[in-house]
Amino acid sequence: MKKVMVSGCFDLLHSGHIAFFETASKYGELYVCIGSDANIFKLKNHAAKFNEHERVYLVQSIKFVHQAMISSGEGFLDFKSELEEINPDIFIVNEEGDREEKRELCKINNVEYKVLNRIPKEGMPVRSSSSIKNDEALPYRLCLAGGWMDQPFLNTYEPGSVVTIQINPRNDFINRAGLATSTRKTWEKLISFNPKVADKSELAKLLFGYENLPGKKYISGSQDSIGLTHPGINRLDYDSGFWPTKIKTCLDDDICKWLEENICMVKIGSRPDGYDPLLQQNITREKVQKLSMVGGLCYDAIMRKDLRALGKSFTDAHDITRELLPLTTNSKIDSILNSFNDHCYGRTTSGCGGGYAIIATNKNIKDSFKISIKR
Repeated sequence: MKKVMVSGCFDLLHSGHIAFFETASKYGELYVCIGSDANIFKLKNHAAKFNEHERVYLVQSIKFVHQAMISSGEGFLDFKSELEEINPDIFIVNEEGDREEKRELCKINNVEYKVLNRIPKEGMPVRSSSSIKNDEALPYRLCLAGGWMDQPFLNTYEPGSVVTIQINPRNDFINRAGLATSTRKTWEKLISFNPKVADKSELAKLLFGYENLPGKKYISGSQDSIGLTHPGINRLDYDSGFWPTKIKTCLDDDICKWLEENICMVKIGSRPDGYDPLLQQNITREKVQKLSMVGGLCYDAIMRKDLRALGKSFTDAHDITRELLPLTTNSKIDSILNSFNDHCYGRTTSGCGGGYAIIATNKNIKDSFKISIKR
């Protein structure tokens, strides 16, 4: 019988791994080399969820596996010594694990190199460690319109709404970009205390309170904590306070897909260190009344799938905020936004002083990317 060898971390063991082992075992007696705790930390800069001995025990218990062992080396070729010792006929990887270094090592050792497509077991969903980790990763918050209406220095003049969406993380998101990254870091600290809070509104209150301890100069708006903890598209209605009087949430998949397809983002850059958008204020009841309406109009446009109205709410939100708080933008940022005017229905920024341009459009915009709304 031929010998077959595979390697990997196999930390978050799932049905995709089992299907991979099952398919690989059809080519011969299956040997599985498992990444050591030390090598996982070196490659991924975080510890394994399960230690190396647990992972060997789990993998060895699978009926398709002849023998499981801990790889003795380092790097992406940590299994090199084991490959030379076992001398398999075939070394198998999936598309995600395909690397030129592995091909070369197999060529040197006269081992057939085979790449398998990721095919789930019939009747089961597609699983991958990356997708599971993304599901576990904390989301980001994107404010589409009405930002600052969560602050009493505005909503005591006039009640108003803020529209936020909870979005899935990307590896290339920059900090200081208006995506609630500081509140997100506070959430990471809070998680270390292992709070068991099933109610998302209570979790948001806990996060809001933990971030805004007594003595803090500026109170971070509750739209940050609510936007991070509440999936989907959210309309937050404020009236003379830090916490909304009402939260309306849309999780309708068709509406979420429509929004994902009709907005895109372009990186502008992180806001500068020491930046304070509140140093200059031109607050009047009339200006606040304008901003107070934008959030509701934005949310209604999304519910109707009205791209033109959505774009107008974006532009209005940016321009009205500039009237109230001039330092929330500058001529460079406005010039970048204006460069999209002929290719979109409206545009705004993700944060004050920089971040990303958020563009309402059904056209392809250079250097842009789409966001994914967390349901």
